[in-house]
Amino acid sequence: MCASIGAKAARALACGCLLLFSACSKAPENKPAAAPARQPDHTPEVYRVNLDTSKGVVVLEITRAWAPHGADHFYELVTNRYYDGDRFYRVVPHFVVQFGIHGDPQVSQLWSSLRIPDDPVKQKNRKGTVTFASSGPGARTTQVFVNMRDNLALDRQGFAPIGRVAAGMDVLERLYGGYGDMPPRGSGPDGVEIERQGNNYLENHFPRLDYIKKAAVQ
Repeated sequence: MCASIGAKAARALACGCLLLFSACSKAPENKPAAAPARQPDHTPEVYRVNLDTSKGVVVLEITRAWAPHGADHFYELVTNRYYDGDRFYRVVPHFVVQFGIHGDPQVSQLWSSLRIPDDPVKQKNRKGTVTFASSGPGARTTQVFVNMRDNLALDRQGFAPIGRVAAGMDVLERLYGGYGDMPPRGSGPDGVEIERQGNNYLENHFPRLDYIKKAAVQ
């Protein structure tokens, strides 16, 4: 899963390695549905998601009119508890924070096979917007990032925001980012290894990552 946002930045962003949240203790072993459930009959036009993290609560407000396919899929992921226990495996100050590779490799593999159609870019990637990572056309699956600054160059590359941070930007800014960027730009978590080994890899090599205790629709 490697994206291209503009050469190096793009690869880093959609590569499935975008979010380091400083967790000093193990995340709970909450398990989502073993396999994806069917798409919800109706996604609310606007809905809020509480991310109860190891650093505090973040509230995301998702607006379906911004990017319907993305908003529907995020709703499905949250209601199936996909993000419970997930690490913020890459934190790049003043750029992005990303999450979305499940701690159980088998669960991650099941969901990562469900790609969703692209949405046209209707909103700009401004600070605080929430966007699916992607490695190219038709490649969005489970990984999501929050823009920690205005990243307007992403608009031209097809990254369509699905919502914004309604509360908790200060929480995101406190996430642990001491491991650095993902390879090859840094020595932080490797997205390929996360997908292969799950949270065991992160706990053994990056124990200070922050994590999502529970994600739930309000």
